[in-house]
Amino acid sequence: MWSWDFAFSILPQLLQAMVVTIEATIVGFVIAALLGLLWTLCKRSPFTPLRIAVNAFVEFIKSTPLLVQLYFIFFVFPAFGVSLSPFLAGVLGLGLHYSTYLTEVFRTGIDAIPKGQWEAGSALNFSRVKIWTQIIMPQAIPPIIPMLGNYFIVMFKETPLLSAISLVEMVQTAQMIGSASFRYVEAFTDVGIIFLVLSYPASLIVGVINKRIKQRFGQSI
Repeated sequence: MWSWDFAFSILPQLLQAMVVTIEATIVGFVIAALLGLLWTLCKRSPFTPLRIAVNAFVEFIKSTPLLVQLYFIFFVFPAFGVSLSPFLAGVLGLGLHYSTYLTEVFRTGIDAIPKGQWEAGSALNFSRVKIWTQIIMPQAIPPIIPMLGNYFIVMFKETPLLSAISLVEMVQTAQMIGSASFRYVEAFTDVGIIFLVLSYPASLIVGVINKRIKQRFGQSI
């Protein structure tokens, strides 16, 4: 039988675990964005071996399950002398996996920049670094913000996988509550509601940003 008293009594524990879930999502997304931009730049490198190596690496990561990658980072890395905490292993796995998808997002934004912008930078005798930082990226990033936001939400909903490497986030907390009380329904229902309350408004915000960017840039995102 459903117990409202029990459902409310376990909320503080789940909300505490929610903080870990949010932290893992934010840190993982920052890693994904930085690595994704790095892979994008490497793919555009004039050095052919680097392009081939990065393309192969990105396709390999994208084609293998996130859960396998998490297991590998957490359980196999120690065999090579690299032991990571569940949190570090989790955010590294999330960041590495989703960096391969954000690579395509960044590529879309960069490819949308007219060729004349590159030529204008060269005509002004800007260095390659200056062209990227002052001309290309300021124009490439705003249109892809909605896509980045969507991936952030997807990453948030993927954090339950981190319980597989013993990170005590919301799902792991719900499992522990359920095993101690034999009341799984209330625990996992609470978790589902928390995910809904956080992710649905976030998706609405991303939708609003998407509409405004479409109006500003006059293009489909």
